[in-house]
Amino acid sequence: MWLKLVIIALLLFIVFNLFRALFTMLRSEQGTVRMSQFLGKRVLFSALALLLILVALATGVLTPNPRPY
Repeated sequence: MWLKLVIIALLLFIVFNLFRALFTMLRSEQGTVRMSQFLGKRVLFSALALLLILVALATGVLTPNPRPY
């Protein structure tokens, strides 16, 4: 159960960083370093969430849905 909560928290943090980058872009600040930092964090946490899901599937902590046939 804790693993699912961690994955949900990572996904929420990914969306949060995406919107922070959007608002930084809309304000059109001169330095785009802040926007690239937010997007970089989003990519990093997306990779971390994917890796966590793959490891959980490989170890059997998460079980995928069975095939429909």
